[in-house]
Amino acid sequence: MPEIIQTNPKVLGGQPVIKGTRIPIARVVALHVQGYKIKDFKKDYPYLDITRKDIKDIFDYYSNQIA
Repeated sequence: MPEIIQTNPKVLGGQPVIKGTRIPIARVVALHVQGYKIKDFKKDYPYLDITRKDIKDIFDYYSNQIA
């Protein structure tokens, strides 16, 4: 599992989230598919330090989980 992602049964029922937050990776994927860019994430979630590599890692993890 990529370092940016964590699962904890006490956080959102164990859904994969961005580490240290309650933001589900499914939300990040959905927003990105809708056209969100890194700058949009930084604007809407200023406390979230997300990079292009993190987005790629999230997509790769999400794709493997659905497959």
